[in-house]
Amino acid sequence: MTDFEALTDAEWKERLSQEQFQVARKHGTERAFTSPLNDVKGPGTFSCVGCGQPLFDAADKFESGSGWPSFTRPLDEGVVGEKVDRSFFMKRVEIHCSRCKSHLGHVFPDGPAPTGLRYCMNGVVMDFEPEGD
Repeated sequence: MTDFEALTDAEWKERLSQEQFQVARKHGTERAFTSPLNDVKGPGTFSCVGCGQPLFDAADKFESGSGWPSFTRPLDEGVVGEKVDRSFFMKRVEIHCSRCKSHLGHVFPDGPAPTGLRYCMNGVVMDFEPEGD
C-alpha cells in the first residue's frame, strides 16, 4: 500500500494532471460549472482521484446550483476529514480525503434534509464509477 503522506510534489505531479495537482495538493478550486461530474445522475460511487478511496454515493448527490458537485453526506464515516480554512478572509470547513489528504472542497450548513449539509466538492479531484461496472 502506498504511503501517500510520503509522496513528494514531483511524485504527485506524475500521478495527477496539472489541474488535479493544483486542487488536490495546493488547495485550489476548479472553476464553477466546468466539471463533467455535475451532470452525473445515475447510481454509482465517487472516489478520490489521488488514492481511489470511495468518498460519496451518487444517491446522496443533489443539484445545489453552486456549480460544483454537491452531496448531503460522505459514503461512510471517516472517509473524509475536516479542517478549518481561514483563507480569503472567511472561515470555512475544508474537506479532504482521509487516506491521502487530498483537498476535495468544503462543507456548508445550508444543504437539504436529512443532514442539512452541503459537501461542495471539486469534480476534478474525483472519479465516478457507475454502479454495475
